[in-house]
Amino acid sequence: MASGGGAPDAERRRLAEADEGVAPWRRWGPYLSERQWGTVREDYSPDGDAWSYFTHDQARSRAYRWGEDGIAGVSDDKQRLCFALALWNGRDPILKERMFGLTNAEGNHGEDVKDYYFHLDSTPTHSYMKYLYKYPQGEFPYADLVATNRARRERGRKEFEYELLDTGIFDEDRYFDVFVEYAKAGPEDLLVEITAHNRGPDEATLHLLPTLWFRHTWSWAGGTAVPNLRQTEGAVRADHEELGTRRLYFDTDAPVLFTENETNNERIFGSPNATPYVKDGIDRCVVHGETAAVNPELTGTKASVHQVLTIPGGQSATLRLRLTDAELAGPWREFDATMDTRRAEADAFYEGVHPDGTSEDERWLVRQALAGMLWSKQYYFLDVERWLAEHGVDPLGADPRVRNSTWYHMVNDEIMSMPDTWEYPWYAAWDLAFHTLALAMVDLGFAKGQLDLLLRRLYLHPNGQIPAYEWNFGDVNPPVHAWATFFIYELEKHRTGRGDRAFLENSFQKLMKNFTWWLNRKDVDGNNVFQGGFLGLDNIGVFDRSAPLPTGGHLDQADGTAWMALYCQNLLEIAIELAVDNPVYLEQAQTLFEHFAWIAVATNRIGKGNESLWDDEDGFFYDVLRLPDGTATPLKVRSLVGLIPLAATSVVGGWADRRFPELVAGAREFIERHPAVQAVVASQHTMGPGVRGRHLFALFGEDRLRRILARMLDEDEFLGPHGIRSLSRHHAEHPYTFEVNGQTYGVGYLPAESDSGMFGGNSNWRGPVWFPVNILLIRALLNLHAYHGDDFTVECPTGSGRQLTLYEVAREISGRLTSTFLRDEGGHRPVHGAQPKFAKDPHWRDLILFYEYFHGDNGAGLGASHQTGWTGLAAVTATLFHLVGSGDWGALREEPLS
Repeated sequence: MASGGGAPDAERRRLAEADEGVAPWRRWGPYLSERQWGTVREDYSPDGDAWSYFTHDQARSRAYRWGEDGIAGVSDDKQRLCFALALWNGRDPILKERMFGLTNAEGNHGEDVKDYYFHLDSTPTHSYMKYLYKYPQGEFPYADLVATNRARRERGRKEFEYELLDTGIFDEDRYFDVFVEYAKAGPEDLLVEITAHNRGPDEATLHLLPTLWFRHTWSWAGGTAVPNLRQTEGAVRADHEELGTRRLYFDTDAPVLFTENETNNERIFGSPNATPYVKDGIDRCVVHGETAAVNPELTGTKASVHQVLTIPGGQSATLRLRLTDAELAGPWREFDATMDTRRAEADAFYEGVHPDGTSEDERWLVRQALAGMLWSKQYYFLDVERWLAEHGVDPLGADPRVRNSTWYHMVNDEIMSMPDTWEYPWYAAWDLAFHTLALAMVDLGFAKGQLDLLLRRLYLHPNGQIPAYEWNFGDVNPPVHAWATFFIYELEKHRTGRGDRAFLENSFQKLMKNFTWWLNRKDVDGNNVFQGGFLGLDNIGVFDRSAPLPTGGHLDQADGTAWMALYCQNLLEIAIELAVDNPVYLEQAQTLFEHFAWIAVATNRIGKGNESLWDDEDGFFYDVLRLPDGTATPLKVRSLVGLIPLAATSVVGGWADRRFPELVAGAREFIERHPAVQAVVASQHTMGPGVRGRHLFALFGEDRLRRILARMLDEDEFLGPHGIRSLSRHHAEHPYTFEVNGQTYGVGYLPAESDSGMFGGNSNWRGPVWFPVNILLIRALLNLHAYHGDDFTVECPTGSGRQLTLYEVAREISGRLTSTFLRDEGGHRPVHGAQPKFAKDPHWRDLILFYEYFHGDNGAGLGASHQTGWTGLAAVTATLFHLVGSGDWGALREEPLS
């Protein structure tokens, strides 16, 4: 995505300095999780029940092993020293130190955060950041939220979630808007401004407790020396053997409360404490009046400035702090001017991100989407061998009773992009690939680094598998890493005129190792038809695709096979690009072409009876159930499973014919030598040259393409008002059923939440709109347009009589996706659903939550509410077609510079 022209602005200079190692502008950032409790890393239970082993109720009293959490928090890039905000309204039973939410067992549709917070702004170096938390003035309804949602769950999963707004706690606007802003005066000098607005009609008291603490690293085997916090004049001094000395200055005469970041063993385990000053000491002092719970010597490893504010209705109050590595005589001298400058620089930076032609509302959307992406960068630490040893497992003797026991080689110790800062505070492989597309708009170096990270030796399994996520690193996610790698390469080439070949070459070598793992592990019969289990699409199938089938046998998966076709295509594109500088890659290109050709053959005829994944009667791709007796049955569910083959579409420029005649000759010889391949080529007409001599690699010909698009663009099937649905609306009236041993399995159209507990019940691929697969389809349509050109048109929507080119179809889908977040004619944003507070209140209506998925019929947000991982792709959909014209995508297929 293009940045603004002219001289580089201040933020881009900081990015360049960080990338070149001149100044560590990225060292401090929003790297604190919003939930560390309930994670696999912190789970030392015998049964692997992470949610129950370390609970929200325990979190205030129990030291974490692997990371920390907090509200609007920041830390250094190894999370040694942490800073976050705690609050108390005088009524809550505990300090508000972290976000509250329901566990997977408590929520009506799985885990669900129950606080309202918003990532409003951030630059890529975090030189400026802004965060909003809405804190009720009445007692936070912890028990009501748990009990009411649990009751709804017991009545069945068809009821909506019971949210914090539903409790009435925000009635009469009796809450505080607490804004936290950060600005860097230098790489190690962080200004903090906290402003609390009383939105209610009456005066109200608020306790602000900005908190500084060290991550607990000292009592574990091989731990560090104990660091120290202590009070000095107007500051808290922090001494750490690796970080050195830091000081937190505060512009108030409020007292500072000190304790230790140590577990309250007495409360958690019923055993004596080694010190009277433990992790929940500040909570006990402020909320319960236990003054002996904090250290009168004003020293410890956790400290809070205790500022008590009485704010009149409709008024605000501000507190300033400064965390720095310098001893300052006048910490406030340039504070306000620096804060104003960083705000202005953030504005200037985003002016360079927004392309011409974007509306003010689109710009607001893009900025919030990218702010969410940047606030979702978190420190992730896990040494699996050490974790296994602490579970009593011999790392070299895999124990299937303990998760991830075959991943003992892994050491994760990096800043990573997380799917959701509360619901999914751990990386997920295929999510991460999509994150990089949005991140590349503002920080190309970080985006490429994230793609590289999962391919490094301390992540990638020795057998070549990419780790999925901490709940099971060995799960299988769709192989989209190569797709994202080449997409990022193309975007950089479009932006700068030159792609990063070193990045591409480094990735290619490791991706080939992963590709080989797929070939060896996920093709049961060796016939180039692939399985893979749920493949990220959770409950989309008739059966749980990751469990043994009730029928026996196995599934030949249309999406698993298409994913591998796409993988072949992407690696082929990369190999041809690299061959421009190094002809050695031509051999790999030839091999990849042959792999793709065999997958194309297999997609169209498999098994003893040549059963095909393509159903000619319906004009659609389906999974095929292969039974133990050798018979096969297509599972005729019209879902994204059958649209993924459309995504497996790539184009190679005609220049490759001229540049590499040996590759052309090898491909021709291969086709002629194999009648089955020759038959597929002849029937599909996909190998002939298109616009400007370009070559199309796809699993279908023109006739099948038109039939697939007729279904996909039908508003009574896949084309919803806000994007492509995950399941055809046809199944609302015609659910698919399949009987096995007297039991009926079925799939019906569910545009909102799931009605089953499959995969935890916290997601739904049976109707809602999901951004990542829509982006895959948009890119495929752009590729198809680059091949077919403007002369190829289709009816969109189906039955409308309106003919569009495939570029225009891609733009139409992109516009529908973007409209989810934009104001409609009545000023309402569809993402907000039916919540009147979000629809009408001036302090709510422009705050955008980037949900995990969206209602298939009205666009209301569903699932995880802060999924500014792959839903951050809204920044891409809002800008892509302002940047890429009808001919621009095809131009990327022209001959690269050597």
